[in-house]
Amino acid sequence: MMRGSNDQNLVVLTLYIIGVSYTFNRMIESIDDKVKYEFKGAKFTEDSTEQNLQDQIGISFKLNSSYSLDDVKELQVTIENKSDNLAVYVDWENCTLEYNKQSRRVIRLSPSLTRDLAIPQTPTLVTPKKSITEKVTAEDVLEFDATAGTYSAKKPIVNIGGLKNGGPPQKKLYNDFMNRGKELEFSLQLVLRVSDFRVGIAPGVNIPPTHLIDCPFIIKKLPWTYALPWNKKKK
Repeated sequence: MMRGSNDQNLVVLTLYIIGVSYTFNRMIESIDDKVKYEFKGAKFTEDSTEQNLQDQIGISFKLNSSYSLDDVKELQVTIENKSDNLAVYVDWENCTLEYNKQSRRVIRLSPSLTRDLAIPQTPTLVTPKKSITEKVTAEDVLEFDATAGTYSAKKPIVNIGGLKNGGPPQKKLYNDFMNRGKELEFSLQLVLRVSDFRVGIAPGVNIPPTHLIDCPFIIKKLPWTYALPWNKKKK
């Protein structure tokens, strides 16, 4: 009788261990594709200081603490005019998103983007002591919905998952990234024009000096331990 009881206990213990292991593995799998986007503000500070803009312009991005692998289809940027009497114009048409040695046209998103993308974008004015918040993306992530008659971002800005279906270099980069051996990098290049508020801006007339501001980002693969309750961060 004692032997039968021990065997039964062993079976129960084995099933318990299998159940715990299954739950633990599922937990790891559920967060194994989480990534983090980080804005490298130090580069912006360096660029703005070199161009004597550190007291005139502020730039920040709204980012969550984590994303699924290919979640990020747009960026939300806030551009602040910290000056007392200068006009800051954001030249959207000349802004670019740089990734993998490719320069991609930036599109400023509106709630219902219906216009022809071939039409040049109008610069946005940021008045003194004010700021603007806009969502932007790369032109090549947009798709047209013929039924709704609008464009929307359907593809990720950085197609991480697509790397595994590429050639050997892309597959190696994907594996290195997923194993946390490498980070991915991309950059939003903002073109700003700063002038006396009374001068204004018009094509070919009174064109203020151009300032190219580099806003670099890195993408990190998060470890599975991110799922542990004491390591989770609020968005």
